[in-house]
Amino acid sequence: MGLKSDRWIREQALAHRMIDPFNDGQVAEGCISYGLSSYGYDLRVADEYKIFTNVNSSLVDPKKFDAKSFVDFKGPECIIPPNSFALARSVEFLRIPRNVLTVCLSKSTYARCGMIVNVTPFEPGWEGFVTLEISNTTPLPAKIYSDEGICQVLFFEGDEPCEVSYADRKGKYQNQPALITLPKV
Repeated sequence: MGLKSDRWIREQALAHRMIDPFNDGQVAEGCISYGLSSYGYDLRVADEYKIFTNVNSSLVDPKKFDAKSFVDFKGPECIIPPNSFALARSVEFLRIPRNVLTVCLSKSTYARCGMIVNVTPFEPGWEGFVTLEISNTTPLPAKIYSDEGICQVLFFEGDEPCEVSYADRKGKYQNQPALITLPKV
């Protein structure tokens, strides 16, 4: 299994719509960069957020998640409260090939400000908009810029396609719509 280069990512994105929309190069002027990089692709965050709030003093339970634990927000910038988080989604729709696994990491610009993006791996055969968890680990409010880079996806190609893909298993987060997807059991 090997890390894939910009050439491979470009070929897959253009031939199979692996990343849609696709920016063939880094867009960086006046914004937090996004688009194709040397060995990955920097995703953008859409302008819709679910900001975590403890207003109801609810227990965070992944089996019985209370959607009222979030405040919905839409805008060009999002302020995440201190020591809290927000859910968002990518601008891009991804279609992961059957022989590819991805790992997603925070962009250094946000990480250096104490903001961490947590995304689980995209399994072979997974398709959808990416649900992003953006943590503000600082004791201060933190700002996120919509339609700008938020995280980098690295693509690893296996020697052969997997026997059973995420799509074959009918994974519960398959084909996530252009909405922020909350936890499911």
